[in-house]
Amino acid sequence: MAKLVGIAALFAAGLVLAGGLAATGVADVTTTETVPVTTTVSETMTAPASTVLSTVEQTTTRRIVPTTGTTSSSSSASTTPTWVWVVLGILAAAVIGLIVALLTRRGIYAAVASWAAQGWVLDSQTAGSAILRRGPDLMVVSIDDKGLTNARPLANS
Repeated sequence: MAKLVGIAALFAAGLVLAGGLAATGVADVTTTETVPVTTTVSETMTAPASTVLSTVEQTTTRRIVPTTGTTSSSSSASTTPTWVWVVLGILAAAVIGLIVALLTRRGIYAAVASWAAQGWVLDSQTAGSAILRRGPDLMVVSIDDKGLTNARPLANS
């Protein structure tokens, strides 16, 4: 049973981690590219008959953001803090563990329930055994350390 609970907890942790990554998104990859542009301006003046050449250097920075392949006209940002996701993950793992424990629980309760379905009534009960009654008949139902059920009739007194 411990292995099953461990696997369920591991599965729940994986789901929570995947949900957290999906909610927060993967870090945006931004590429900045610097492109030098050289422009030559030629001016001609008529008064003193000379040509002036001037060189202007201009640096243009472009921000390139990759797209994810889907487009959306509206954007939403998750404002849920990380600790909330962690608490929800722990709660989900606890609920899964509890469900597994309840579904796989074997013991005196299951044995008494099966005998009660056959018309036996619980007379008294301890942690590992129960005395059942049906009319004048008495029966002791017990569970050993391995989880095996043992039922034997009790002598009427």
